[in-house]
Parts: sequence; structure tokens; C-alpha cells
Amino acid sequence: MLASALLRESPLLLREPTDARDSASLLSVLPRGAERPGDRTASEANSLTRFSGPAPKVEPALPTRLPATALEHPRFAGSPQLADVASGVTVLGTGAKGDGLRAVQGALLDMGFALYGGADGRYGPDTARALRNFQVHAGLRSSGVLDAATLRALEALAPAPGSRGQARALPSPFYAGQPVRVVIALREHRTFLFDPAGQLVDIFPNAVGTATTPTHAGLKLVRAKLDQVATEDAGARLWNDRHVFGARLLDLSWADGHRSGEELHGTSAPALLGGDVSHGCIRHANEDILVLHDALAAGDRIAVVETLQDPHLGVPVTTG
Repeated sequence: MLASALLRESPLLLREPTDARDSASLLSVLPRGAERPGDRTASEANSLTRFSGPAPKVEPALPTRLPATALEHPRFAGSPQLADVASGVTVLGTGAKGDGLRAVQGALLDMGFALYGGADGRYGPDTARALRNFQVHAGLRSSGVLDAATLRALEALAPAPGSRGQARALPSPFYAGQPVRVVIALREHRTFLFDPAGQLVDIFPNAVGTATTPTHAGLKLVRAKLDQVATEDAGARLWNDRHVFGARLLDLSWADGHRSGEELHGTSAPALLGGDVSHGCIRHANEDILVLHDALAAGDRIAVVETLQDPHLGVPVTTG
């Protein structure tokens, strides 16, 4: 019976980023409900942070850039390249390279966004995809380029140097009033793992279903856990590839016990993480699925949402 389902396809050191700017330069919270591209209004009783300032205008001849001290997060302060971005003089996109871009890539990686090429200081398709996924999280226009609004959002949300995760705008570990161990945000391609007490353990990049074979949102349960041998046997039986499901697999059902036809599993194609590429399952890097497999037990709840604005999620969490 598992075969039919399979055909559908450490603790963090979280610290508040240093931010001495006045409240007008911080992120505000985004109203619950449908996002409207380009909408930059702010509300105070909602779930997802987003930049509240005016949209930057990129023009060929703007005044001289702001000093590098305008950026106060230690990951980004002192970079002339990022100072130009922060002041609206330029955006970083195709062809960009430099230490400032490398610092941004490192922040995205530490926040759990997929960036297969690593922090190499060069803008390419992986960086564009990671920025788009972050912009979905921050409630910004999903352009895939680093503009002033995106950099300011990163300043407010990125962890301190040497830390992973983020200190603001984390999902609540409750879905429809029930505690969950995992929240999967489909559109930003991230998986949030909580311990039984509701404390964040880690954030992992994922890949989810395509438009024609989507991953369905809702409350699900871990139905069964497959070790490496069983996972490889399932791959060989279903796809003639022992490694297609990676190192581990967790079979999911809906909260009412009905089969969902979806699983959490590893991958033999880590370069595709961060995208919509699966048959409905949620793929993870093999080192990450090992953590999830060891942390979760049969019966644990998994919340799958399109974005962290999902009204079923509780009040967002701020740490630090």
C-alpha cells in the first residue's frame, strides 16, 4: 500500500540582528490574506514581516551613495557594494559579483534557503532563485534581484554572523490550534523543524511539487518512517533507482488518517532544491532528511502551507 503513496513522488543559536535604526526603517508585519504584488501597506496585528518603505527607483544618475555605515547589520556593514544597493544607486542581478553579494548569499544559506552553488560571490540562477524565495517570505515583489527593499529585509531578519535561522517572522508551531513538529512553506521552499516544546531546531531548504503534480496544503501526520535500506528498496521498486528517494523517507497521511500520497524524503538531485520539481513529495538534502527522520515519530503533525500568512497558523514567533 505504501507503493501507491510513493508514486506521488542543531539546535540553533538564534539571536536578534543588531539594528539601531529607528522604527521607520524596520520591517512591519504583513496583513493576513491574499498578497497583492507591489502592495506595501503595513498592519500591526498579523503574521509576516515585510518592508514598509516606498519602492526604490533605479535610475542611471542618482545622488552619491549613502555611507557604508547606513547598513548596521554586521554581515553587511562596511560593504561599498551593499551601500550602493541600500541607497538605491544600483541593484545586484545578472553579472554582479563581489564580497557584498557573498555576504548576502551567506545570510540566505544560514536562513535555510537553497543555494546549491554556495556563497561564491557571483550572481547566477541559484542566487536568483534563493532571492525570489526570500522575497516571498518577506512579502516583497519576487524579482530575484537584490534591491534596496530586499537588502533592508535581510538586515532585519538575517541571523548574526556565525548563527543560523532567523530571529523574527518565524511560523508558530501551531496549526488550527494543534501543535505541530514541522511547518513546510511551499512558496518559499523552506521546512521549519520544532522540538516537542515548540522551540525551533532548524530550517531546511526543500523542493516541492510542480504545478501539474502539486504538494497539497493542510495538516498531515507522519504515518511511517523508512530507514535507508527500505528507502532504497522503494526507489528501486518504483523508479528503478535506489537513490531517487535519498537517505530516508517519511510517509505522510492526512490528519484524519487518509493517505496523502506524499512523503518527506531525501534527494539524488540536490541542485533542484528551492524549486517546484517533484511529483508532490517534499524533497530535502540527504543530511537534512536524516535530521528530520531522527527527530520525528509516527503520529507527529506536519503543517503544509503556501506561505506563512496561512490563517491556520498561530501568532508568529520572535526569538532573542
